[in-house]
Amino acid sequence: MTIYSIRPFFAVVVPLFAAFFIMLSGKKPNLREFWTVLASFLTAFIVFSMVPEVSKGNVYQYTVFRFTDTVEFTLRTDAAGMLFGCVSSFLWIPVAFYAIGYMRQHHEKEQTGFFAAFAVCICSAVGIAFSANLMVFFVFFELLTVATYPLVFHARTEEARFSGRKYLIYTLSTGQLFLAGIAVTYYLAGTCDFTAGGFLSVETAPNWIMQILFLLLILAGAVKAGMMPLAGWLPSAMVAPTPVSALLHAVAVVKAGAFCMIRICGYVFGPAALTAFGLDQILIWFAAATIIISSLIAMKQDNLKKRLAYSTIGQLSYIILGTAMLSPLSITGALYHIAAHAIMKVTLFMCAGAVIVTAHKENVSEMSGIGRRMPITFACFTVASLGIAGMPFIVGFISKWDILLGALEANRPLVLAVLAISALLALSYLIPVCYTAFFKEDKSGEFIAYGEADKRMLLPICITAVLSVVLGIFPNFGGHLYTFAVSAAKEITGGLIGGGFL
Repeated sequence: MTIYSIRPFFAVVVPLFAAFFIMLSGKKPNLREFWTVLASFLTAFIVFSMVPEVSKGNVYQYTVFRFTDTVEFTLRTDAAGMLFGCVSSFLWIPVAFYAIGYMRQHHEKEQTGFFAAFAVCICSAVGIAFSANLMVFFVFFELLTVATYPLVFHARTEEARFSGRKYLIYTLSTGQLFLAGIAVTYYLAGTCDFTAGGFLSVETAPNWIMQILFLLLILAGAVKAGMMPLAGWLPSAMVAPTPVSALLHAVAVVKAGAFCMIRICGYVFGPAALTAFGLDQILIWFAAATIIISSLIAMKQDNLKKRLAYSTIGQLSYIILGTAMLSPLSITGALYHIAAHAIMKVTLFMCAGAVIVTAHKENVSEMSGIGRRMPITFACFTVASLGIAGMPFIVGFISKWDILLGALEANRPLVLAVLAISALLALSYLIPVCYTAFFKEDKSGEFIAYGEADKRMLLPICITAVLSVVLGIFPNFGGHLYTFAVSAAKEITGGLIGGGFL
């Protein structure tokens, strides 16, 4: 049943209005931060108020205006969109508190612009989640690019400016290809509306045209998701403040890229067309290569944020890999990994930021013994690291187990090998950080008088770390996220799901 309601629209515009009020409150830091916190809670409340009905199979829908007689600016809450919307809106709350503590303790400049741009990014992420068609999706996808740019070059250094330009070159150029692909799609199919299972077919156009169209549509998502060889912008963007890194890697940008690829594969082309044109095979091997190569590069990074950045590149390709295998369980795992990876990676980046602000250390080689002075921070880091590797009872295990079962379901034994190797590599580049922090002696001779970070930073870290464990035991806790993943996978494949967690 379709429920015609203005709620999806409110969920999108609340962060936008917050950005406006934040800009007006530039000379009043407390008021500026009040608007940030209020908007984060209000946005999450509106999004989660729709969960009960959507979990029953109903859909909220609201049309704002018409682009043309046949293309509407419509917001719609299907199962896949609700999962992404819940993750983006909820994680804004702990990241908002963390950002307030970080920006104040680090004495960052341009804080008003920072919080305003942050709010616009959340507006864009929720808009992407609730977009009913390709045109609406494109509007919010490009808005996210523009809003993220000032965050990437926030420091205003030459390195930051270079990273910002690099980010724009990667994202805007492929964004224009995305728009061209949307135009071709509308010309061929007469619609841009997302349809579970896809609305393009083998009869739509000759194979070579469909393959070029897929490339036009998928490149923008592949860039934002950090799929190799298009991931060069992501490690460079680590020059930004740590709350921005958390936003990039967990809440908005890279997740928007992965979600874009899910929409194109599952709601534009669909399993039948992808298989017929051989596009699933191409995605599988690019994703598998990205997982292995990025993990190997991560092992060599001494800078903690860059190590986590390459980890993100590999972990996001799990979503693409699960989607491309086109089995009900693999798509379930891919969708749930959006939530799982977001919660774990935001924990890791917030821990890294706490160390940078409190101990003024950025490199793993400098962190000997730091875990004994910041035990809570590094306990949370260890939990999230084990989850990234896929250890049971942490949320990462749920999504990766379903992707693994999906590989068996799709009869892809080589993918199983990739998943096993990736788990070992994740342990190899994350657990040494924990070992160095807890068990290595600091021989630098420095007098170290710091302890844990500011409570405004520490509390969000603890919340997301605990949530990683809770969702690893109860995958539907709080928001029916696993139910949404299962429902969306069923809709895309038309298949029944067995052997998962429901």
